[in-house]
Amino acid sequence: MPAAARRALFVAPFDELADPRLLAGLAADAEAAGWDGFFLWDHIVYHPTSAVLDPWIAMAAIAMATNKIVMGPLVTPLSRRRPHKLARETATLDVLSKGRLVLGVGLGSDNHGELAPFGEVADPRTQAQLLDEALVKLEDYWSGTFVPRPVQQPRIPIWAAARWPYRRPVRRAARLDGLFPIDLPGPEALAELAGEVGQQRADDDISGPFDFAVTNPPGTDPAPWVAAGATWCLDGFGAQPKLADVRAAIAAGPEG
Repeated sequence: MPAAARRALFVAPFDELADPRLLAGLAADAEAAGWDGFFLWDHIVYHPTSAVLDPWIAMAAIAMATNKIVMGPLVTPLSRRRPHKLARETATLDVLSKGRLVLGVGLGSDNHGELAPFGEVADPRTQAQLLDEALVKLEDYWSGTFVPRPVQQPRIPIWAAARWPYRRPVRRAARLDGLFPIDLPGPEALAELAGEVGQQRADDDISGPFDFAVTNPPGTDPAPWVAAGATWCLDGFGAQPKLADVRAAIAAGPEG
């Protein structure tokens, strides 16, 4: 694989993995085995899961147990986050990790009852508006309105989620630092999105690196995805991850 393709684990901090010390240990083992990233789902409730961890506290534990591995939530719905509080959390975590945070953002979903039952916005159009407003506020807070500023400059990298085949989230992502496409039917769909993002960034005169992060079950050949434009290939374990499966993937290594 080209050197630009990085490998990561993508785990839901649920049930068997609902222990921050365990996650920190797994991330440390992954780092030692050569993995580049360790990303977490961000949910309040998720049926039929019974135990759900807060990913932000877990990422703090991971930051303290590792030195190189990249971490982040994939993804946090900004419509249910207060931008000023999130700015403090993300800047603090970026300082704690010495610049290893990626912020994954999206609309979120009420499929599992984690929005409307708690008084959160569940209308997608309103969610999108709140997301875009929050992104502007985050950049302002990170730019020096709040101190300390994040280690990473000009900002903490932001990846936006987009569920295939919807394009509006893709256009949002093109203005940011990365795209996390969900439910892709295959590498050819990623290549299509990569072309669209590249064209939009050229039209808008946006330069700089841009990431395409895809998730697949462990054992998936990453080569076709890398050829289609993926810069991150994530091994995902679904909504009911088994500790034994995560340990096996870590032991196999990113080239396993």
